[in-house]
Amino acid sequence: MDLFEKLRTNLGPIGSPSREFNGHHYFAFPKLEGELGPRMRFRGKDVLNWSLNNYLGLANHPEVRKADAEAAANWGLAYPMGARMMSGNSDLHEQFEKELAQFVGKEDSFLLNYGYQGVMSAIEAVVDHRDVIVYDAECHACLIDGIRLHKAKMGEYYKFNHNDIASLEKNLQRATKKAEEKGGSILVITEGVFGMSGKVGSLDKIVALKKSYNFRLLVDDAHGFGTMGPTGAGVGEMLGCQDGIDLYFSTFAKSMAAIGAFIAADHDIIMYLKYNMRSQTYAKALPMPYVVGGLKRLELIRNSSEYRDKLWENVRALQTGLRERGFDIGDTESPVTPVFLHNLEGGVAEVAAMTKDLRENMGVFCSIVVYPVVPKGTIMLRIIPTASHSLDDVQFTLEAFSTVAQRIEAGVYRLNSVPTAPKTLEVSAEAATE
Repeated sequence: MDLFEKLRTNLGPIGSPSREFNGHHYFAFPKLEGELGPRMRFRGKDVLNWSLNNYLGLANHPEVRKADAEAAANWGLAYPMGARMMSGNSDLHEQFEKELAQFVGKEDSFLLNYGYQGVMSAIEAVVDHRDVIVYDAECHACLIDGIRLHKAKMGEYYKFNHNDIASLEKNLQRATKKAEEKGGSILVITEGVFGMSGKVGSLDKIVALKKSYNFRLLVDDAHGFGTMGPTGAGVGEMLGCQDGIDLYFSTFAKSMAAIGAFIAADHDIIMYLKYNMRSQTYAKALPMPYVVGGLKRLELIRNSSEYRDKLWENVRALQTGLRERGFDIGDTESPVTPVFLHNLEGGVAEVAAMTKDLRENMGVFCSIVVYPVVPKGTIMLRIIPTASHSLDDVQFTLEAFSTVAQRIEAGVYRLNSVPTAPKTLEVSAEAATE
């Protein structure tokens, strides 16, 4: 068989539903247009947008836009040229690293070009074939792929049940025995906020296990950085265990509304990573506009709680309203707001009709998540509140979801039918231009 033949007709488990319902550019790879924010345009219609990880609303903050524009004008996108180790270092890169480390309570940090590739490379760099990884069953794909790199080096790994400390301890016992046999060490990997469920990782309980077991802890806090804790320094700060996190990682793609990432740790560990992370050693340095813009974003996060306070006002209103209306939003303790729909008899076709109704007739845009990201038989609508949303936006959306629930109960979508009657809810012209 020709290699490409098995690819042409198979989009894989995530892409197959999209092909089945001709969903490319609708359910997958949609094109949202207009200024980034709560109200955008989708296929020519105004929609209330709940699908941006722009938690603090910094994407279009005037000071951020000004810093980005001035940095691009002053430096261009090429500067500095070359990898950091060779010719791409600068005082501003090192200043940004210093300020990030101070903010999350670590000695030092290392800027990464991308979050996904960066954390994969960090995992690959810190463990070798003698070491054992123990990881949460619901870790993000970037962490799983880092573990796969460890597996490729014939490294051992064990998976513990999600947020289950008893399961973690059982696997730590297995890992301790294996590490002793191989002359290696143990790395535990988990998340601060799990990006699909919104659950908070049991970091304080994991750190407490260090009294009984010898391991280091890597935490991916992509959704916690900027949103969680008294100052926004993340879930470790919130749970009072930041000192017990040995490798603290976050991306700039969420609260910072940018590109890039960082990892923070003791100074000597960061020095090791700077010389051994292949994704950085052999890649061009983060361009200066991202560095200068990142410094401005961090300044806003560090010096004011108003964006975080507004975010949480919207989060509480939305999540309380959904629960009061009987929706299953799981055990989220973070801004991530999943709405779980179970046992839809019409399957993916029913979900497609429901999503079209929500977007086309009600003007509410949120992401739809299906198997294999969530279990079979479950559909998740993922809502991301931001500081840019208003309480009116929340109320509008709660009313739309109540209408959807009534139509699901009545079987309106079961035969892939989308209501064509006059719109039940409509984004007003005034609201669309706010």
